Amino acid sequence: MTTICIDCRYIGRRYSGIAEVIRGLIDRVPALAPDLRFVLLRSPAHPGPLSTAPNVTERVVPQPANGPATMWWLSRVVDMRGIAVFHAPANIMPAGLHVPCVTTIHDIMWLTNPDWCRTGAQGMVDRLFYGHGIRRAMRSARAIITVSQASADAIIAHDPVAGARTHVALSGVSPRFRPIAPDWIALAALGLSPARRFVLTTGQYAPYKNHEGAIAGFAHAFRDRADIDLVIVQRAGRGSYRLQRLADQLGISDRLRLLTAVSEDILLSLYSAASVFLHPSLCEGFGNPVAEAMACGCPVVTSAVSAMPEVAGGAARLIDPHDPNAIAQALQAVVEDPQVTGAMRAAGLARAADLNWNTVATTTLGVYRQLLVR
Repeated sequence: MTTICIDCRYIGRRYSGIAEVIRGLIDRVPALAPDLRFVLLRSPAHPGPLSTAPNVTERVVPQPANGPATMWWLSRVVDMRGIAVFHAPANIMPAGLHVPCVTTIHDIMWLTNPDWCRTGAQGMVDRLFYGHGIRRAMRSARAIITVSQASADAIIAHDPVAGARTHVALSGVSPRFRPIAPDWIALAALGLSPARRFVLTTGQYAPYKNHEGAIAGFAHAFRDRADIDLVIVQRAGRGSYRLQRLADQLGISDRLRLLTAVSEDILLSLYSAASVFLHPSLCEGFGNPVAEAMACGCPVVTSAVSAMPEVAGGAARLIDPHDPNAIAQALQAVVEDPQVTGAMRAAGLARAADLNWNTVATTTLGVYRQLLVR
């Protein structure tokens, strides 16, 4: 039986957008291809098997998915005998593979705008590492998959030759994200109250997430409204002092709630309780939080650039992420008009229902089969 190997080590104990894409793929593609065998590389951080499909086997690989062993020595770490196609789904293509490789490139910010990703000494190291792995994928991967047309357009503009091998599999949103009754007991432990409305922003603390822009836009909209808070959930948590200092300067420090990583149950409550979700990102491969918020019935204000309009599909208010006044006007329109709020909730739920993982699975399987017949 022909064997496909998929590197699933991004799926661990911590949430990430890449992990969501991999999960959406492996939950569906084995059932769509009973004639194929799948070997899944699993992180020891994942508690138990990734799949129960009969045509799946798993190998635990302790080395991290985005570390040196993967980049340069994966063929020594993992026995590739019998593998017909290898799928590297986390931006970088490992070296030394002697089988056709499919690489999922989610975005190419490390090539086009590395200063948006991470700064400082670690940013310099990451720039070299990810830039090397992405360039290898664009040069040598037999096929490239990306998660939005916006990312495909960026790849084509940067490297037309790689663009000719690029396939779009628009990401989905898990059915786990749905409207729920918020758990106000749990939210109260975070300092939130049903008596106070709030604007929600989420994401790792990185320049491209534009959390400073979220604070500036909120301040322009609600500086004189003491009944509305801004909640920012930062997965990494670094840089909180910078955001707090900006809030102090703008006079809203008493209404800024900075949270570190929260559980998925808490995140569902936050999406369901928020008056509006604000996502003024400068660039996204897809933008999972936009889809997740819509799926939970939360109105969305997001950027009119990169993949955000594509993901929102007309269901969100689109703004210039560099313009605090534009952000403020959109927030005010949503928060202050119940009719706008209701219409956006309905539109968001409808759009999220269209964003399922079947497209990812069927498109990816089609790419596998193309490589198998060459």
